[in-house]
Amino acid sequence: MTKRYQAPIVKKAFDILKAISQSEKGLRISDISTDLDISKSTVHGITAALEEQGAITRHPDSKRYTIGLTLMELGKAAYERVDIVKSARPAMENLMEQCGESVFLGIRNAHHVTVIDIVESRKDFKISSPIGTALPLLAGAVGKAFLSAMPAPEAAAYLKTHPLRRFTSQTIVDPAIYLEELKAVKKRGYALDDEEYIAGVRAVAVCLSPRAGHLPALWVVGFKAEMSDDLMPRIIDQTLAAALQINQSV
Repeated sequence: MTKRYQAPIVKKAFDILKAISQSEKGLRISDISTDLDISKSTVHGITAALEEQGAITRHPDSKRYTIGLTLMELGKAAYERVDIVKSARPAMENLMEQCGESVFLGIRNAHHVTVIDIVESRKDFKISSPIGTALPLLAGAVGKAFLSAMPAPEAAAYLKTHPLRRFTSQTIVDPAIYLEELKAVKKRGYALDDEEYIAGVRAVAVCLSPRAGHLPALWVVGFKAEMSDDLMPRIIDQTLAAALQINQSV
């Protein structure tokens, strides 16, 4: 087995960047030190280096760090490389008009799913999430879709090292039951979430063909009252049709 090179300082730098990016008002050195349990001297050294590169910027009055232009430029460049956003947009818009619910596009990013595009429902009450949001991989329909794309032994091994987490009373937390669900997802070609990630919310997700080294997925999310048992078969068919359209747009 190849031993992975460990660079703790790099991990700490990324942890700091993530913490700063998730803070609405920015973070002081003391905040970062407390939240991440990293010494102030280490935080000071890392933030100084990141600031010099333009990855973060420090407000002169509040002394709070926020994300800098360099990261925005890198993020924009990475986003633009995901060509599926442009090719999937027409099918996503059509799908939203058909089912009336919010339609998401995302890619697997290690142990998370990153939202790279969304077409919001026109309804007053809808499910939404900003582009760039990171969702837990083992959460709801989209997580099932991604894991069902793995070989069964690989999925089983993943669950051993990444235990299932309970989000609601409906969440599947038994690995054996979850693996059986993945078999069903692979067989029928789509995954379902019936209040398993968020109470009162349903979803249907489909994995798309890989693009530029990324495995994307398409999913529809709405409130259970709007995605009723009577409507679900039609929404599933509409989602599968949209996925096919996107796959053929290569």
